[in-house]
Amino acid sequence: MDYGLLKKYTKNLNVLFVEDDIDFRKEFFELLQDIFPKVTAAVDGLDALNKYKEYYTQSNKYYDLIISDIKMPNYDGVELVDAIYKIKQDQIVVILSARNEFNYLLPLVNLGIYQFFTKPINYTNFLDDMFKLSDKIYHMKLNDNTNIVRIDESLIWDKINKKLLQNDTEIILTKKEIILLNMLLSNNGRICTAEELINIIWFEEFDINADIRNLKNIISRLRKKVPNLHIKNIYGMGYKAEFK
Repeated sequence: MDYGLLKKYTKNLNVLFVEDDIDFRKEFFELLQDIFPKVTAAVDGLDALNKYKEYYTQSNKYYDLIISDIKMPNYDGVELVDAIYKIKQDQIVVILSARNEFNYLLPLVNLGIYQFFTKPINYTNFLDDMFKLSDKIYHMKLNDNTNIVRIDESLIWDKINKKLLQNDTEIILTKKEIILLNMLLSNNGRICTAEELINIIWFEEFDINADIRNLKNIISRLRKKVPNLHIKNIYGMGYKAEFK
């Protein structure tokens, strides 16, 4: 397993872990923290449902993954999953079950549970499956976020906030660099002519007679600031941003 890739997939995932057994909760919570940096523990189904709702209220988003026991007081696993699916039908839930709890499994299968693990947990198999699941969630989030332009594996453009992020760290840009980059990246690879770029970048500056040299200076500074940002000059036509 590529642990570097695992950390990449899991670093921004928020996990809710639900378990009523104190000793197992402590042990398994520590294991989950080695995989997922952001883990919240709940002591039973009702506590989990409350924390699920609170998390959405505070962050305006849902947990990426729920890992839950089945047999618990104050909402068992079936009741918890049923309540959560009424809030978010496509919530990804993984269930941990003892061997004598199979009578719970059919209702959970009917509800559409993503995966089951039988206690005692085989940690090697669990880790392998968490890698696959984290990969799936990571790419689902990329595809769902239509306000994000992914330039390469480390570089993204936030179209709403007009921010360039490298490995989740913002690269500080000037106003003109932001206008140029937004124009190039919002056109889905279309070639933008030098004239239209100049007209947009210097739109508010009536007293400046900008020309191709001014545009080239901005592009040169941007290339130096962000080496893996590929702005290509199409001879005789204009400029375009290339995506990896």
